Amino acid sequence: MSDQHQSRPGGRTARVRADVLRAVDDLTTEQPLAQLTLAQVAERSGVHLGTLYRRWGTLDGLLLDAVAERLTAGSPIRDTGNLHADLEDYSHRVAEDLSGPDGQLLLRTLVAVRLGTKAELPPALTRRFDEMQALLDRARARGENPPTLQQVVDIIVAPLYTALLFGTTPANPATLVDRLLKLHPDQ
Repeated sequence: MSDQHQSRPGGRTARVRADVLRAVDDLTTEQPLAQLTLAQVAERSGVHLGTLYRRWGTLDGLLLDAVAERLTAGSPIRDTGNLHADLEDYSHRVAEDLSGPDGQLLLRTLVAVRLGTKAELPPALTRRFDEMQALLDRARARGENPPTLQQVVDIIVAPLYTALLFGTTPANPATLVDRLLKLHPDQ
């Protein structure tokens, strides 16, 4: 039997998505996020406005997809075999994700969507938390005494997002890891 009925990876749907996400990238670097509209994205991407509504529903849905694409592009969390080094690697990755206009888009999109609805976190962010939990589970399996995921979020992730939100200089990720491990003895 012929394979012609199977879906084609990288077909029209992938091209449309790539064109739309590229338009979002371009427009968010040219103007404030608050001024962005689906009509502008449709015009810039050459994709019909109805297609955007069918595929993403709302501008927030499209922005969440753009954020997820950027987060997914990152490499997986490495397993260095040492909790301190794993946490430093993770914290540097979060700091890199938040630096520059990508971080601002991420934060503004999450704030806008979370304030506007009871929307869940985008899958890419959920995946990041799952990766962190796996990192902590690996440390526990090696006989280390890791902090909880909530402690990592409170002491490492939250200060990095807060610095972005208020436009202050973020703490050095290694300093945040040291602070966490001092508060969580027996490392």
